[in-house]
Amino acid sequence: MRKYFAKSVAVSAAALLALTVSACGSEREGTTPSGGSSGGATGGFAADSLIGVALPAKTSENWVLAGDLFTKGLADAGFKADVQYAGASTTVADQQNQITAMTTKQAKVIIIGATDAAQLSAQVDAAHAAGAVVIAYDRLIKGTANVDYYVAFDNFKVGELQAQALLEGMKAKKPAGPYTIELFSGSSDDNNSGVFFDGAMSVLQPLIDSKEIVVGSGQTAVNQTATDGWKAENAQRRMDALLTSTYTGDKTLDGVLSPNDTLARAIITSIKGAGKPIPVVTGQDSEVESVKSIMAGEQYSTINKDTRNLVKASIDMAKALQQGQTPQVNDTKSYNNGVKVVPSYLLPPVIVTKANAAEAYANDPTLSALTK
Repeated sequence: MRKYFAKSVAVSAAALLALTVSACGSEREGTTPSGGSSGGATGGFAADSLIGVALPAKTSENWVLAGDLFTKGLADAGFKADVQYAGASTTVADQQNQITAMTTKQAKVIIIGATDAAQLSAQVDAAHAAGAVVIAYDRLIKGTANVDYYVAFDNFKVGELQAQALLEGMKAKKPAGPYTIELFSGSSDDNNSGVFFDGAMSVLQPLIDSKEIVVGSGQTAVNQTATDGWKAENAQRRMDALLTSTYTGDKTLDGVLSPNDTLARAIITSIKGAGKPIPVVTGQDSEVESVKSIMAGEQYSTINKDTRNLVKASIDMAKALQQGQTPQVNDTKSYNNGVKVVPSYLLPPVIVTKANAAEAYANDPTLSALTK
């Protein structure tokens, strides 16, 4: 069992589930068939009940899109929607207060994209005690037995795909190693940061051990590579420091493992500012500016995690609960939050490079237009 806590709308539900099972079944220990049972309440409730959605600050395009999709999707399903964002300066306190308010308003389901995975247990416990079903959205909430479900893309697989893309991109530029790289990870208060990093290192560590890959700075631990708050300026500042300390003169940097697109662009900005050649840089989220960068030959790759599908899967869970049904999950053994293994519904991520961008975004009018 992978204990991730320690290290760190277009498609039908049936089609998503089939994709998820096929993509995740061979990669993850303990994957179970669709429709597996879970521990959530299944008593049903009124069709026009309140559903709360607590999201982090608007730090990326995907969080902004998620809020809009939840607002519309829940209303279309007949629910009353209370969609809240945490503020940029006091995100944890904001979100704690928002979840408490949703509980007070008797929300039947509360969907939470955690600002800090380790600091919401009291609010989750109170919500559950008041009769709400709690769904962790995108980020696993740690330290409480009262998270009923987890809806996310397979984040360990995301890290694996990022590392594979990094290797493929470097080999395309320079067929024979060794390769010199740097590693970046996300914010330490986001449980996903460690999961992405662990997935990537499952691919990269054997090559580091064999010296086919060299981390120029020697910084290989997740705490050394973390980017506070997922902020672009923090990634750019660290890349500036690495270039100054490690890549003076003719020393070459072949690749950078970046956990998302916002940080990837900041890293590229730093490297361009130093007058250095742009190495292979990975990303995640398929942000518009990064897709443009990929098509222009700067950023090498991103991950397509279609927010429309993730929001739809979450709303489908709420609809099942409203009807007194047990929501479908496809993994009941992998995501341990330190207190329980949370029944999970995982969607498959897709790696995107310039070579497959047109195919990958064929069903997304905005991103598809960028690939022409």
